[in-house]
Formats: sequence, structure tokens, C-alpha cells
Amino acid sequence: MIETPYLLFLGDAPDRLAAKVAQGIRDWRPDNALGQLRLPGCKADLGLDEMTLEQGLQAGAKTLVIGVANRGGTIAEAWKPVLRQALALGYDLASGLHHLLRDEPDLVEAARNHGRKLHDVRLPPQRYPIATGARRSGKRCLAVGTDCSIGKMYTALALDRTMRERGMRATFRATGQTGILITGEGVPLDAVVADFMAGAVEWLTPDNDADHWDLIEGQGSLFHPSFSGVTLALIHGGQPDALILCHEPTRTHMRGLPHYKLPSLEELREVSLRLARIVNPDVEVVGIAVNTAALGEEEALAHLEATEKRMGLPTVDPYRQGAGRLVDALPA
Repeated sequence: MIETPYLLFLGDAPDRLAAKVAQGIRDWRPDNALGQLRLPGCKADLGLDEMTLEQGLQAGAKTLVIGVANRGGTIAEAWKPVLRQALALGYDLASGLHHLLRDEPDLVEAARNHGRKLHDVRLPPQRYPIATGARRSGKRCLAVGTDCSIGKMYTALALDRTMRERGMRATFRATGQTGILITGEGVPLDAVVADFMAGAVEWLTPDNDADHWDLIEGQGSLFHPSFSGVTLALIHGGQPDALILCHEPTRTHMRGLPHYKLPSLEELREVSLRLARIVNPDVEVVGIAVNTAALGEEEALAHLEATEKRMGLPTVDPYRQGAGRLVDALPA
């Protein structure tokens, strides 16, 4: 188990979206987010107390979490002095990067010398089966997006919160580093060997009672040339009964790919349904979740209203407004 609370390390993140791991922890487990530690030049700011390593320890922090999700998932050399010092002072380290802490000899040695732990949450904890496509009992909902890092996890967590408040039976199923750090369990899907990804999702969402909903954390985008494979594995392995479309209206291109424009919500609905009906012919698109963080209140409300009118589906910002209308739209 990863000891809490955390001091969140933002490193030299170039923007807030690059610190999405730390932001997710701050938003959904605020009691675990004691403060932030940034290097010179860091342009991400979560509004948490700025702390040194020593101040974090005095506040009660147990683990320094690398809260950055950079392209390629690498551990920057510029971070190393802070990470080694943290181990020497008594922190454990936790990371969801593809580049593993345990593959860094200097960090392994420092952890051993100081009796500390290295937690790589993007390391599959076991072997997963190959998917069978067999139908399973229970209900499943999956958020799919027009792009990466667009609000799919927030949508699933907001659904989970609302359904629990209503006394409904629901489980958030984490499939990425941030979700695992928030909930403490899940499958790091994009680190699973490709042939076993859909099987890992089947394993994560097993047979359940008829009134139980698995709320599956979405990943990637079917339209993103770099990360579409993980999305398809979620669709086929998850066999969703309900799909929620996720979108961020101010983006002009795919994240990291300025030569690729975002698809329309209509295109997303068409392609997602076509692929999802391979494993569940009864799947429905039930609503739209729009990330309006970059919009003012009036502009956000106008955009949501216009999108709902155009698409004929309940449209909300589930983090800003709550997920009640999306829960109402789930099939019985």
C-alpha cells in the first residue's frame, strides 16, 4: 500500500495539463494532497501550499508522488536530486510513469540505503487472460473522448460519487496511473501487453449483480493516432451498456499532434457505437460530458445548452455541475 498523505511533485511541468496526475489527486482526494513541490520554470500551479521536502515532512507527508504525465513517461534527470533527497529524508516515492523508478539504479540504491519504498503504479501487478468476449452480468459504463486528457476519468468519478450518494451500487474501475493513485487499485492498462489489454478489462469488470454498475475509467481516444489502441481494448473488454461522450470545446488539435484536428461529437458517437456493438449490440450513448474549465460561467452554460440541443442528449460538465443528469440517463 502507498502511504498517505502525499506531497505532490510537479517538477518542471510546462502546463497544468502536464500535471494531470497531481491535479486528479488534488480534486478527488484533497485530504491526501498536503502541498506541491515545483522546480524553477514549472508552469503548473494547483493552488496548493508550496512546500519544501522538509516542510512536507513537518506537515505529515509520507510519500512524494510524481504528479507529472509527460509524453513518453520519462523520469527527467533534472528531477533526480529532489527524488534522491526525498528518499534520504524519509519519503517513499510513487510514480505512474512508464519509465519505472525501480529501473533507476541511483534511486534503487537510495531507497535501499534509507529503508524506503519505490511504488511504480504503472507496473501490471499480475498476468491477465486473453479476452473471450463472453457476456457478463451486471452493468458497465465507459466514457470515450474526442481526445486524450479531456475529462474521461473525472466523468467516471463524478458518476461514482453521485450514484453512491443516491445509494446505488457502483464501483469506479481505475485503468490508469491517476485513477490507481486515487483509489489504491486498478489495472495500468497502457502498460499491459497489447494481446492482453482487453482481457485485463474483462478481469477488472467481472460478473456482478444485475443492479451493479462498473464505471470504467476511459483512456486515450479512438481518433488519436498515438493512443487509440488502449481505447479499443476498453470498449471490447468492457462491453459497456452505456457510453458517455467527452469533449473539451477550446481545443484546436489533438494533444501533442498539432497536425490532427479533433473529431466532432457526431463522429465520436458513430464510431464508438459501431465498435462497441461488436461485443454488446444493446449499448447506448446516454449523454455528453463537456470539460468547461476554460470557459466562464455564462459561456459554459451556453455551450452546454447548444450541444444538448444539437445532439439530443443530456449534456453537462459533471465536475462543475454534478453528474446527476448523466446518472438519470443510464439504462435501467
